[in-house]
Amino acid sequence: MGKTELRWNCPFISKSATVFTPEDFNEEEQLISKTTELFVGNEVIPLLESIDYHQNHENVKKLFQKAGELGLLGIEVPEEYGGLSLNKKLSGLVAEKMGAGGSFSVSFNIHAGVGTLPYVYYGTEEQKQKYLPKLASGEWIGAYALTEPNAGSDALNAKTTAVLNKEGTAWILNGEKQWITNAQVADVYVVFAKTDEGMTAFIVERSFKGVSIGPEEKKMGIKGSSTATLIFEEVCIPTENVLGKVGKGHHVALNILNIARLKLAFSNIGTSKQALNLSINYAKQRKQFDRPIISFSMIQEKLADMVVSIYGAESAAYRAADSLDNVFHSADSLDERLRELANYALECAINKVNCSEILGRIVDEAVQIHGGYGYMQEYEVERLYRDVRISRIFEGTNEINRLTIAKLLMKKAQQSVTAKFETQLSKPTKRNWQYIYLSNRLLNKSLKTLTSFNINLQQEQEYSRLLADMKKEICVMESAVIRTEKALQKNGKEKDERLKEMMTNVICEEGFRRVKDMAVSVLAGINLDETERKLALEEIHRLPVPLYSNLFTQKREIAQRIAACEKYTV
Repeated sequence: MGKTELRWNCPFISKSATVFTPEDFNEEEQLISKTTELFVGNEVIPLLESIDYHQNHENVKKLFQKAGELGLLGIEVPEEYGGLSLNKKLSGLVAEKMGAGGSFSVSFNIHAGVGTLPYVYYGTEEQKQKYLPKLASGEWIGAYALTEPNAGSDALNAKTTAVLNKEGTAWILNGEKQWITNAQVADVYVVFAKTDEGMTAFIVERSFKGVSIGPEEKKMGIKGSSTATLIFEEVCIPTENVLGKVGKGHHVALNILNIARLKLAFSNIGTSKQALNLSINYAKQRKQFDRPIISFSMIQEKLADMVVSIYGAESAAYRAADSLDNVFHSADSLDERLRELANYALECAINKVNCSEILGRIVDEAVQIHGGYGYMQEYEVERLYRDVRISRIFEGTNEINRLTIAKLLMKKAQQSVTAKFETQLSKPTKRNWQYIYLSNRLLNKSLKTLTSFNINLQQEQEYSRLLADMKKEICVMESAVIRTEKALQKNGKEKDERLKEMMTNVICEEGFRRVKDMAVSVLAGINLDETERKLALEEIHRLPVPLYSNLFTQKREIAQRIAACEKYTV
C-alpha cells in the first residue's frame, strides 16, 4: 500500500491528538475568521442585490479592494510580495466564512485561489514581484482560463494555440476560453494553450492587444459573479510571460485545480452553515397547529441531518488542509512540494464531491422547511437554491472527480499484494472504529474483486461511482471520529462534547450502512456466476456488525441542542 492508502485506510494506528481539527485555531486565527465574517456581513451582503440583479461590476471591484486592505486576498501569498504567508487551513477558514457572501464568494475564491496561486507556485521572481502585490492588495483582479467550448470535462484537450514567433521573442495566442469567472472584472488571466511542446500556461494581461471579452452569460445562479468568454486574436505574449515551463502547463493546471477543489469545499461548508442557520431561525418562528414547526420531529430530523453532514464535512476538509500544510512545511524545496501535492488529488476530490453534495441537500431541505416561502425571492434560501447548484459542476464535475478517486484507488490496489489488504487492518474494539474497520474491509473486498475481474472502470463507470462514494464515506467517518476523540481527550464528556459524540455516532452508523449497500451492488454486479455471487453476498451479511442504535432519538437531541444555540455551534 502507498502512503496515501495507509493514511486514509488504516486510521487505527493514528493518534487523534496529532490531527488538526477546527477547534485548534488560535486566537489570532479566530480574529482573521471574525474579520472575514464581519466583512461579509457589513460590506458584501448590503451590495448583493446590486451585484446579483444589476451586475454592478464596480461594486465587485470595490469589495476586492476592501478585502485586499483587510489582508483577505493574500492569505497564502508570501510576505515579501504583500501577503500574509499563512497556511491552507486558515485559507480554508477564510473561504468558509466567505461562503455566506453569495456570488461574491465565487469571485473571491477564483481570485484568491486559481487566480493567484499559480504565480506563488510557478512564477519566476520577476513575475511574482510584478503581479502578486497587485493581486494581494486588490488593485488587480485575477482569473483562470482553462475551459473551452468543445473541451468540457476534458479540459486538457485545448484548441487554443500559442506559436512562438520567428524572432523567438513572443508567443502568438489564438483561441477562446469559455465560462471564465471574473472575466469582465479581471486585469490578468492565467491562460492555457497548446504549443508544439505541449500544454503551456501563459500570463495574459487584459490590456494586451487582441484580448476581447464576450457578453455576460445569463446564468441560473451566482448572477453577480462575472462569467464570459475570453477571445484571443493574434495576441502577442512576451516569452517572459510563460508561467512554469513550456510544455508543462498540465502540471500547473492539475495541481492548481486540486487546491481549488479543496477551497471550494470550504466555501460550500460556509454556505451550508448559512442555510442551516436560516432554517433554524425560520423553524423556531414559523407556527403550524399552534406550535413552532421546530417542535415537529420530521423538521428536527432534517435539521439534525444538516448539522451532522456539516460536522463530518468540516472534519474531513480541515484534516485534508492540514495534510497539505504538513507537506508544504516538510518539503525542502518548492519543486518537492509540488511533486508531493500531486499525491493529494484523492483527498481534494473527495472533499469537493462531499461538500458540494451535502450543500445541495442542505439547501434543498432549507427550502422545504421554509415551505412556500422558500420559493419566494424575498427569502434568502431562494437565492441559495439557485446559487449552490453550480458547486457540483465547478472545478471538474463530480462525475469526473469520482472517476479520479476510483482511478487512484484501483491504481493502489493493483500495486499492492492482495494479503496486505487484510493484514494491515487490525480489528478495533470501539464501536465507531468497528464501523470504519468493516467499511474498509468492504471497500478492499470490492477493490480486490474488481482487480481480479479486470473491470475497465472507464467503460463501466458505475463501479467508479460506488468505489468513490465508499471511500468518501470512510474518509468522513474517520475524520469525525478522530475529531471527537480528540475533543473528549481534551475536555471530557461535557455537554458540547456530547453533541459531537452523537453526531459521530450517526455519521459512522449511517455511513457504514451506505458502504454496505454499495459493496453489495459492486459484488452483485461483478459475480455473474450465481453460486459465486451468493457466496460473496453471504460473506457481507455475516460481518460482525455492531448492534444498530436508535438514531431517531439521537437526531432529536442533536436538533434540540442546535436549536438552543440558534446557529451551527459545536
